[in-house]
Amino acid sequence: MKARFVRVMSVAAAAWLVAACQTVQTTGAGAVGVDRSQMMMVSAAEVEQASGKQYQQVIAEARQKGVLNRDSAQLARVRAVSNRLIPQSVVFRRDAAQWHWEVNVIQSDELNAWCMAGGKMAVYSGLIDQLKLTDDELAAVMGHEIAHALREHSREQISKAMVTSVGASVAGALLGVGELGTDLMSMVGKVTFELPNSRLHETEADRIGVELAARAGYDPRAAISLWDKMSSRSNGGPPQWLSTHPGHDTRRKDLADYAQRVMPLYEQARR
Repeated sequence: MKARFVRVMSVAAAAWLVAACQTVQTTGAGAVGVDRSQMMMVSAAEVEQASGKQYQQVIAEARQKGVLNRDSAQLARVRAVSNRLIPQSVVFRRDAAQWHWEVNVIQSDELNAWCMAGGKMAVYSGLIDQLKLTDDELAAVMGHEIAHALREHSREQISKAMVTSVGASVAGALLGVGELGTDLMSMVGKVTFELPNSRLHETEADRIGVELAARAGYDPRAAISLWDKMSSRSNGGPPQWLSTHPGHDTRRKDLADYAQRVMPLYEQARR
């Protein structure tokens, strides 16, 4: 009887999970044609609020350690690039114009950059210094990370994790073990700093990123040289933080194809 009851309740829980999810279209397709709909279990406002808190915590810790915006010239350069990229985000979603964007540089040897929900962004100095990035390549990095925020990939990852967590918690409660509990801020931190993006997410961010760069007047083909530099850091493979990204040849070809597709936008922006 108990096994049957658990099965019935598990089916009911699964039905509730499906009902709790909503299908959303986070961005317009743009010239690159990214138009996949996404299933979300948590609201954009909740993720933005949690991201804002997580971001302020990271920035406060960096400031306390003396590694926040240490190089004023580098900070000015990063913000100059972002100031050209950010206005182009409205091509994909109009509400991005109302986001409270923040862009900072953290002194670190890590080859890393990220953009949380709502436009909370950081670039690590090691990425710029060690790879000797040109402005076009820096725009490729930042456009890619902005694309993740526009597509709300963190919200999507959190939603998938919540489905798994809720399902396990319901089953555990029925069997007398475990209980439901979700710390959204902690989950934001985890998907930003620990969990790699899926290959699908990376491909979407690559394609939207080259369009953002092109519209801002940066050569979209720099995404290819950027990827080559990143790959060379690990003997032909990507750095650890890119470990689940698409394979080198596949990604390079896709970047080249989509960079070529948006070249007219770049040429128009350069006039």
